[in-house]
Amino acid sequence: MDMNQLFSLKGRTALITGGSRGIGRMIAEGYLAAGARVYISARKAAACDQTAKELSALGHCVSLPADVSTMEGIRGLVEAYGKHEDSLDILVNNAGAAWGAPYDEFPESGWDKVTDLNMKTPFFLTQALTPMLKKAATDHLAKVIHIASIDGISVNPWETYSYAASKAGLIHLTKRMALKLAPERIVVSAIAPGPFASDMNKDARDHGDEVAERVPLGRIGSTEDMAGAAVYLASRAGDYVVGSTLVVDGGCAWGR
Repeated sequence: MDMNQLFSLKGRTALITGGSRGIGRMIAEGYLAAGARVYISARKAAACDQTAKELSALGHCVSLPADVSTMEGIRGLVEAYGKHEDSLDILVNNAGAAWGAPYDEFPESGWDKVTDLNMKTPFFLTQALTPMLKKAATDHLAKVIHIASIDGISVNPWETYSYAASKAGLIHLTKRMALKLAPERIVVSAIAPGPFASDMNKDARDHGDEVAERVPLGRIGSTEDMAGAAVYLASRAGDYVVGSTLVVDGGCAWGR
């Protein structure tokens, strides 16, 4: 058994939505280190371009700005990716949004924005890219990895109703999509992160020491923690993990 090959992504392509910052960038760094050609997408073109420029020091990284919250944006991203590659080995559905408001005041706009991006987009982007994923699934399996959250597994004190519901839905959607796509040699799985420093989790980003006190392991997540989990699922090492959600949270989901 060659452990280097077991976790290698050499020669494979990866598309990561929400890849300009936070967890998406962490995954991009890990995939580049493992040998993949990486394409990152984000709604803000300047930020996406800058991150790709910085990550290019580690390997092949290309910016493909797009707003994947709409079907038009999804089609645009697929078309842009197709100008660089004719197949896709790894799709990471990481782009997401959150919204917090008191129960009596929670707006429909906060519900629709979050559930559309967090749950609808991963389905329709994967659907649109399935032909390219099938094309890649020859001597190895193609992979789709949804980025969920521990908030889809356990309840927290914050009133983020649409976020919690969308992430729980994404975890269940992962199972349903996995059953459909496994016979096509496309493996679908998910990661449920806990506290990682990001614009989505400003507490972990700006008050890491305080947040760490609530984590059983005693710290917030690092780039290596997220990259390691994402490389595992994307590589040969994770081939038999089908429809499951890998919790990467230092014990938070069970220690609340």
